[in-house]
Amino acid sequence: RRVVGRADPRARPWTLVLRRDAGGGRWAVREAGAARVALNAGHFNGGSPWGWVVIDGVERLPPQHGPLAAALLQRPDGSLAWVRDAAVDSVRRHHQARRRAGGAGAVRWAFQSFPMLLDSGGVVPTALRGGGALRLGHRDRRLAIGTTRDGGLLIALTVLDLPGAGEVPFGLTLPELAAVMGALGAERAMALDGGISAQLQVGAQRWPGWRDVPLALVAPSAAPATGR
Repeated sequence: RRVVGRADPRARPWTLVLRRDAGGGRWAVREAGAARVALNAGHFNGGSPWGWVVIDGVERLPPQHGPLAAALLQRPDGSLAWVRDAAVDSVRRHHQARRRAGGAGAVRWAFQSFPMLLDSGGVVPTALRGGGALRLGHRDRRLAIGTTRDGGLLIALTVLDLPGAGEVPFGLTLPELAAVMGALGAERAMALDGGISAQLQVGAQRWPGWRDVPLALVAPSAAPATGR
């Protein structure tokens, strides 16, 4: 089964939380408190987030590049934007130039992940249709984030619905996850770190992961959200 969260990111600023030390990631949904929505963000290389991380306009980690990688960012006005891998460096330079000029910059927060599941207009990337280096037949617990045509945020977590096995890291393939996000109404979407890292809170309900992670995306309790 799938757990789905929907929210309007413009209603109130969301935040990225970076929490790590020499031992690895130190964030989990058990620490989300009264947050309306909270989830692990991006992919992780050991105890560190993979790729570009911007928090409150300040770059914390530089970009990295890879097939079907992309960045999701929130602008100062609360709207979200997707940045394909090839354009990340250009957007980064623009943001840094605005900050050097004394402005707030073009990015409130940003993080990278991979692979893209749906591109503009809900199109499945060619690399997800067969061939290439992606392990398209691998099954795992999956977490994905996407945006809808009206600018809303869509989050989906797959859960193995068997007695006593709700947290087992087994589930969909990446092409199946792309199909789920498209069926839910996402126009663009990308996968986040799944398996034992995947964790989500929607309202008072939590689906914990098996390990702490270094990066999370959190919505304050006053942000409108629905879950099912």
